[in-house]
Amino acid sequence: MRDILEAVARGDLSPAAAEAQLRGYATTDAGRFDAARETRRGVPEAILAEGKTADEVATLAAAAVETTGRAIVTRADDATVDAVRRAVPEASAARDGRARTVVVRDPDFEPPSVDATVRVVTGGTSDAAVAGEAAVIAREMGATVELISDVGVAHLGRVLDHLDALRAADVLVVAAGREGALPTVVAGLVDTPVIGLPVPTGYGAAGEGEAALYGMLQSCTVLSVVNVGAGFVAGAQAGLIARAVAAARETGSATE
Repeated sequence: MRDILEAVARGDLSPAAAEAQLRGYATTDAGRFDAARETRRGVPEAILAEGKTADEVATLAAAAVETTGRAIVTRADDATVDAVRRAVPEASAARDGRARTVVVRDPDFEPPSVDATVRVVTGGTSDAAVAGEAAVIAREMGATVELISDVGVAHLGRVLDHLDALRAADVLVVAAGREGALPTVVAGLVDTPVIGLPVPTGYGAAGEGEAALYGMLQSCTVLSVVNVGAGFVAGAQAGLIARAVAAARETGSATE
């Protein structure tokens, strides 16, 4: 603790960074940022922009960059992205507009890298936004992420055309709306862990993701399911599995 206090006194460490080291979080006018989540849980903290003002998100993003070297902002509109960039002008910002996600990194930040591949699969173009959020999070956890788009079960041949790639992945996130059949079909064809991601697209009865959710929960083939539209959760779960796979590979290589 004394080393931290002395670093603050010298100006080598900001009060927010010191608080993050001592308590595990940084306190701002917009709320607390969980700076220790990635160390504690293996999943980086993200800032949900929905329900917050652009300035509140920017304040939290600045605290994130200051304490961890990176900020991940989800469900961000144009005004929020602009505010975040103004708050941390020295950092680089990469935006996935379709996924409404922006990642801001300090110039000295070293992103993680793990020897594992996550493939994110969509039933149709309308599923791309939620699937994109999952892809960003898995990528920020260090996995190699590849997209397989528009392979809905309305034409099963579209799935079969990508069967080799699906089977080669270490973990799959499969996003689908409507009746949510795609994850069940994919899970019946591979020995890879499959995470079903129901998407609130479609129309008619239960067209806001409920039918997709219930269909995946009732799957005859074995898969895991996250909540409707929970791209962050699906990506984080895929990232954790990818890390476990990579660790097993590393252990196996070391014993050979």
